[in-house]
Amino acid sequence: VVIPFKWKIVNEFHNGLANVQDDNENWGYIDKTGKLAIPCQWKRTYWFYEGLASVEGNNENWGYIDKTGKLVVPYQWKEAFNFHEGLAQVMNADGRWGFIDKSGRLVIPYQWKKVLWFSEGLAGVQDDNEKWGFIDKTGKVVLPFEWSNVQWFKNGRVRVQTVLGGAWHDIDGEGACV
Repeated sequence: VVIPFKWKIVNEFHNGLANVQDDNENWGYIDKTGKLAIPCQWKRTYWFYEGLASVEGNNENWGYIDKTGKLVVPYQWKEAFNFHEGLAQVMNADGRWGFIDKSGRLVIPYQWKKVLWFSEGLAGVQDDNEKWGFIDKTGKVVLPFEWSNVQWFKNGRVRVQTVLGGAWHDIDGEGACV
């Protein structure tokens, strides 16, 4: 696909659309032919995942649009990321992170300092002591807060650091080194 030199920034395609920035620094989306699919009208945008994309409106809050550009979850968060495994991480006005479903319903309360998206049913979350652990999709802690840094689960394993800047180790879903 050849994209014409019309855009200030063009990001990669996800779910058939790529977010682009125009000369007025507004963001929208093009399709794989390079045609503008959703007009540039947002301050910032993220990629489409699971049929939705988070966008920052003029009120500096984030909501979610569908692939037609329709706002399907109203602007209400200070930050909002992509959906993974049916849930997305969102930040409230107090700077705390929780998770919503695709209707915008809060399913895991705002309580975390930092969060990662869900992979293989688990998400890394950071507590107020700046330690990372893992929760399941109900918000239950399944791996305790004992790491300085974590990544995402893949093939039943995840990389963790006991000391920030130290060696990375692989553990399984039970917390055992593998």
